[in-house]
Amino acid sequence: MSDDLRRNMALFPIGIVMKLTDLTARQIRYYEQNGLIQPARTEGKQRLFSFNDVDRLLEIKELIEKGLNIAGIKQVLKLQGPAAEPTEISTASEVKRKDMSDKELHQLLRQQIMYRNATRPGEDALIRGELSRFFH
Repeated sequence: MSDDLRRNMALFPIGIVMKLTDLTARQIRYYEQNGLIQPARTEGKQRLFSFNDVDRLLEIKELIEKGLNIAGIKQVLKLQGPAAEPTEISTASEVKRKDMSDKELHQLLRQQIMYRNATRPGEDALIRGELSRFFH
């Protein structure tokens, strides 16, 4: 499976994303309403987030902590270049997600956090700092 496909695979429900990012469900929904993230939805309308979505939420959180408002964040994200593809649920990815055990999901998350190629300057440090607390 390619890294781009894996990073865009809808894996995490909002409860896990809340723990990973220290954001509330209301904040996450607000960022979605403002077009900052585009999580996938199951047939039952449950949001599922990808690694790319988690990265984006951590980036938004950092920009807010620096004092930017939503309009400013939109401008910063626009300047960074084209947004990642919206998270989608394909038949193949949904089957794989349902077949994944918690242990496999945990290993995939660890791999993405600790060993991924840093494609954008500073991004690797941000996600490692924010999410490394989940690995002992």
